[in-house]
Amino acid sequence: MIEFKQYGKTSRLFRDVVITEKIDGTNSAVIIEKVEPTTLIQTLWNKYFGKSESFVLSVVEHEGEFYNVAAQSRNRLIVPGKTTDNYGFARWVQANAEQLVTLLGGGRHYGEWWGQGIARKYDMQRKSFSLFNTHKHRSLVVAELVGDAYLTVVPTLYEGEFNQDAIFNAMHNLFEFGSVASPGFKKPEGICIFHEQSKQVFKVTLDNQDKGKWELV
Repeated sequence: MIEFKQYGKTSRLFRDVVITEKIDGTNSAVIIEKVEPTTLIQTLWNKYFGKSESFVLSVVEHEGEFYNVAAQSRNRLIVPGKTTDNYGFARWVQANAEQLVTLLGGGRHYGEWWGQGIARKYDMQRKSFSLFNTHKHRSLVVAELVGDAYLTVVPTLYEGEFNQDAIFNAMHNLFEFGSVASPGFKKPEGICIFHEQSKQVFKVTLDNQDKGKWELV
């Protein structure tokens, strides 16, 4: 049977964007899901006694509500372990589940797990988890030390109407002065551009794939 499917709406380019530093680490997310009282016992049974694998790292009580806490990499749910984790991210989430619930609240919180021992390393002596959603997590202006890693938000380099010059300026400043996320590190990766109307993210990198006039400014 043939069905009608409408072509999607076309977003306008000259709308608000947020330009942030693109950090070279590993894509991750903290998952915090509310548990209804009727399923709490079953959740705890599956976690501690269930025969099938449970990806719930912790069950946290916060302000009279209960939450499942889990972690994921770009491609899979993860748990602590040499072959099941992703650079220790699940271990960190499990060890600091209560603080993460307090700071982040319910939801699926995407970010970059980066720093010591990961990709560019950024001359860091610790790891960091930097959240992508700059609007939702504006309160985290200063990095919070959570366990043995920092919780922060990716640095905002520009916020306003789409502007090609703003993109070039952000790239030039990174090229010239280095990373904002890790001051003093001279080999940043590039930028991400979040287009508010389309809800799309675009990237521009400081490599041969995206050479631009910022190198000539």
